[in-house]
Amino acid sequence: SPFERDGRRYTLIETAGVRRRNSVHEALETFSVITTMPAIEESHVVVMMMDARTEIADQDLHLLGFILEAGRALVLVINKWDGLDDYQKDKIRADVDKQLVFVRFAEILYLSALHGSNVGRLYAAIDRAYESATRDLSTPQLTRILQQAMEAHPPPLVRGRRLKLRYAHQGGVNPPRIIIHGNQVEQVPPGYQRYLTNYFIDALDSVGTPIKIEFKGGVNPFAGRKNKLSKRQQFKRDRMIQHIKKRERKRKKR
Repeated sequence: SPFERDGRRYTLIETAGVRRRNSVHEALETFSVITTMPAIEESHVVVMMMDARTEIADQDLHLLGFILEAGRALVLVINKWDGLDDYQKDKIRADVDKQLVFVRFAEILYLSALHGSNVGRLYAAIDRAYESATRDLSTPQLTRILQQAMEAHPPPLVRGRRLKLRYAHQGGVNPPRIIIHGNQVEQVPPGYQRYLTNYFIDALDSVGTPIKIEFKGGVNPFAGRKNKLSKRQQFKRDRMIQHIKKRERKRKKR
């Protein structure tokens, strides 16, 4: 459904609600799950709605995992917020913070679609997520953030040697891809990769979109090649060999 709002164009792809896995038994419900996946991949921003009156289920987490794997920008909507007392609201917020920590980059809106409460904030969240997912990032800016991250928390030692990360540049958008160049990059531990990802999210004030970090090692142009000696170096090498041979002959005569 294409439409325009405040001078901006949108295309809304509305998918059928995905029920809990143990409820997916009819052909129509199975079809809704199948059609949701390509709709996610074709979107710039995914708005995932969850019912405030039901617990977060495994199916919700699997769906969020697919959205994250697809690299889509995300806005989380907790619907049917009206009518809940303060205790229920606090419990729902605590459950969301605990179970959805892996999508910490996403904005979370608590609203009521039926009564229109906070619905106006949804468009602002969608716009912020889209802008974060598609903006251009300069190499000096990304390299500066990388240096700041390493100063705050240096890369670990691997086999007694410090990992060297030299510079970063943008490799793509939606989601933003940051390519980090350095030495021994294949040895960067998962924990340090997560640290860098979260540092870039915070430093770039990125909202509503994941950031994918990729590492690229330098290629040694002299790998597999023998050094070619100069004439002077060859003369010194031959003289040294002759000296060693002469010393060996004297030792054997003794």
